[in-house]
Amino acid sequence: MPKLDPRFVSTPLAHRALHDVKDGRPENSRAAIRAAIDHGYGIEIDLQLSADGVAMVFHDYQLERLAEAKGAVRQRTAAELGDIPLKGGDEGIPTFAEVLDLVAGRVPLLVEIKDQDGVMGPNVGVLEEAAARDVEGYNGPLAFMSFNPHSVAKLAEYSPDVPRGIVTDGYSAEDWLLLKPETREKLRGVQDYERVGACFISHQVSDLGRDRVAELKASGAHVFTWTIRSPEQEAQAREVAENVTFEGYLAEIPAA
Repeated sequence: MPKLDPRFVSTPLAHRALHDVKDGRPENSRAAIRAAIDHGYGIEIDLQLSADGVAMVFHDYQLERLAEAKGAVRQRTAAELGDIPLKGGDEGIPTFAEVLDLVAGRVPLLVEIKDQDGVMGPNVGVLEEAAARDVEGYNGPLAFMSFNPHSVAKLAEYSPDVPRGIVTDGYSAEDWLLLKPETREKLRGVQDYERVGACFISHQVSDLGRDRVAELKASGAHVFTWTIRSPEQEAQAREVAENVTFEGYLAEIPAA
């Protein structure tokens, strides 16, 4: 099982990069990524799949909240997505390969593969394989993660040398309307952690007190948390979590 680079523990992770549309830095944009690098932060980004099988750096399944277009990301080619402006910025949607070239190993890069099955099932693999192709030969602190354990298992197959983890949550019925109760229960218990060869979890901050989180931490798992939105919340979260994924403020980088 590959191990995390120590910088993932020591460097706060900017959620969807250091975004602030008031300063022309939309979520997951090149501008936000450059800002995170300039501040010395690690970076968390999201991947979606284009119509022609390219890994794109974008959070939502639909375009309209973040970009000047409507419809599903999956229905546009990479070239088309690259030409669609991000709201609050002056650039289009980047490919994962472009972001890897931009980061170039200078800071930790935590990459979330968005679930492509729809209900956290096994109908995945295309995005994972595309992402794996892009990271071949990448030199720098890098890790993959996903809410869907089936996706993490595919990452183990396609990128066995890249550390991987599971994004974890309390999985309330209100927040996860499409999931069956038994699926929520299994995911809530992080039952696939050992099976997929994970070495960390990134857990919902409001649920950090869960016994399973403490159990995994005691067994040697790295525990990160999302999404932290103030120094006060960060201080409390760090009583459990080793590192934070943050937005809306400038996290302090611990002294070496």
